[in-house]
Amino acid sequence: MITTDICIIGAGPVGLFSVFEAGLLKMRCHLIDALPQVGGQLSEIYPQKPIYDIPGYPTIKAQELVDNLMQQIAPFNPSFTLGERVETIDRREDGSLLVKTSDVTKVLCQVVVIAGGLGCFEPRKPEIAGLEHFEGRGVAYMVKNPEKFRNKEIVIAGGGDSALDWTAYLADVAKTITLIHRSDTFRGAPDSAEKVFALAEQGKINLILQSNVVSLNGNGHLKEVVVAGKDKKTYAVPSDYFIPLFGLSPKLGPIAEWGLNINKSAIEVNTVDYSTNVERIYAIGDINTYPGKLKLILTGFHEAAMMCQSAFKFVYPNQHLSFKYTTVNGVNAF
Repeated sequence: MITTDICIIGAGPVGLFSVFEAGLLKMRCHLIDALPQVGGQLSEIYPQKPIYDIPGYPTIKAQELVDNLMQQIAPFNPSFTLGERVETIDRREDGSLLVKTSDVTKVLCQVVVIAGGLGCFEPRKPEIAGLEHFEGRGVAYMVKNPEKFRNKEIVIAGGGDSALDWTAYLADVAKTITLIHRSDTFRGAPDSAEKVFALAEQGKINLILQSNVVSLNGNGHLKEVVVAGKDKKTYAVPSDYFIPLFGLSPKLGPIAEWGLNINKSAIEVNTVDYSTNVERIYAIGDINTYPGKLKLILTGFHEAAMMCQSAFKFVYPNQHLSFKYTTVNGVNAF
């Protein structure tokens, strides 16, 4: 069991900044995210997107902001559980909370902070015959451990950044890799598309365009994917693993079952400290709602700071927050 002061559900920018604010008050944090890496939708969906409303940065790319936040919180030694979704929160007799994930990871904490952005992200599943039957037996919606695919025959479907980037990366890992896309152009970054076209020309990957995967076959484990071309004719492509990468869909998921006040898929909070109707559970960032709410990263940073001031009383019930000002070389400081 992992023991910490604050368990933060969501490792996006607001969840990461919460670690910094908590660290200033000597509160330890453990973060859980359903995605296999930190950064939330910034890293998963648009890592190269420029952001213009972060103080001190006229412009900063999404992934660069995540990297900077990770550097900022490093001195506070946060711990992470990635690639797992929080399923339940149970209250113990002393008021502390026990958080359990989909992989039965347990985190004991004094405070839970929901910083899940728009909720947990679930993969968009294409309508393919046999898809759900082979989940966990050859169908994977994320690449958590690339080594799992070493020397395997891999088929990826999709036309966005994730499909392009993983195709290029796994080209040096897999025995064979095939990228299937319904169009002859890609939605992803032009540079990534150029890399994939170059790999195809070099014979390092198989690129099948203007085609769709229509069904999956196998006996206990996936053996092949069936592809339909523009002419509607079908043929089989051998495959140990099929990875459909059609983006992620934000959903509240199990959060909706935790007894929280929900309004239009968002959690209602008290704007004094961004607490929910359930004691010791807070909600910050895009997951919460209140009159005048602005869904900005900057707003989430403010909410994180206010939340930590309030959470302090549960972590250190016998202490009171107090700030003493001193002067260092003529400059006011805490």
